[in-house]
Amino acid sequence: MAYLTLEDGTIFKGESFGKQADVMGEVVFNTGMTGYQEVLTDPSYCGQIVTMTYPLVGNYGIDEEVSESDGPKVSAFVMREKCSEPSNWNSKMTLEEYLVKKQIIGLAGIDTRELTRKLRDKGTMHGIITQVPPSAMQIEEMKNYHIELPVEQVTCKEKYQYSQGSRSLAVLDFGLKRNILRSLEKRDCALTVFPALTDPKEIIAGNFDGLMLTNGPGNPKDNVQIIENLKQLIGKLPAFGICLGHQLVALAMGADTEKLKYGHRGSNHPVKDMQRNKVYITSQNHGYTIMSRSLPACAVVSHKNWNDQTIEGVKYIGYPMFTVQFHPEAAPGPEDTAYLFDDFMEIIDREKAKKND
Repeated sequence: MAYLTLEDGTIFKGESFGKQADVMGEVVFNTGMTGYQEVLTDPSYCGQIVTMTYPLVGNYGIDEEVSESDGPKVSAFVMREKCSEPSNWNSKMTLEEYLVKKQIIGLAGIDTRELTRKLRDKGTMHGIITQVPPSAMQIEEMKNYHIELPVEQVTCKEKYQYSQGSRSLAVLDFGLKRNILRSLEKRDCALTVFPALTDPKEIIAGNFDGLMLTNGPGNPKDNVQIIENLKQLIGKLPAFGICLGHQLVALAMGADTEKLKYGHRGSNHPVKDMQRNKVYITSQNHGYTIMSRSLPACAVVSHKNWNDQTIEGVKYIGYPMFTVQFHPEAAPGPEDTAYLFDDFMEIIDREKAKKND
């Protein structure tokens, strides 16, 4: 028996598996029907207790080849039912074996519908998972929980080369998903991945053809130094931002962000491309959004969330740069918006041609 206690006092009882310990974090939910391994290993979930709304998790096992980072980044993983006998030719181990190996706390057997409705109605809350009922001190500590510098926890420690190609790109790693790199590699890009706090002068000196700004965890406003660094990079080379990268560019351009009530997390979120006049299904994982009234005059909203009309993409007139809130690289999720990587390549090639004229 284990307990998930929310900051409003609600307690859910379930079965603990994986690492046997206590942990606290921000409790969020993901609406994807598949992709639990990609969710586990997405660095954007750093510091969060992730609940899957789909009732059965682990049914196709674990294959570490499809991980989006070097291991799980969630604080804990919550579900209605865990599958102990997965059926998949590529499965190497069960979900429980994986969480034991990676020392991550799992919690099964709770009513995830009730938990999700509570988070949807009241908003994201802090929570704590304990092996016995939590003490008053633990509950008080959980209510004051705050993850410190999550981007610095998940970024690479030193720069590295990922692939070779005709286009040279610098990638600022705020907690990247590997499929961003794979998507660029497929498009003939030579990638140099840099830690999040890299001096912008080093990137400018590299004479790259473009700059990729990746996803990552936490409140974008906490990244004060990164925002200042981006101010020195914007306009110097073509740039494409995803998720946290999208928010950080907006802050560097003078816009503002705010926290969503319960965020967008899943692989089934409709987004409208305003220029193409078409709605796509997207993969998402974020808890913050850009405030539309704060956008600078040069910013044009390129994509909107068709559920709540929040901003999902921005183009900056006069700059070879655009950003999106969702995940065009998917993993997990549909690949409907992978065309955005092709749009980025077109911008890079156009800017290269201008230099050569």
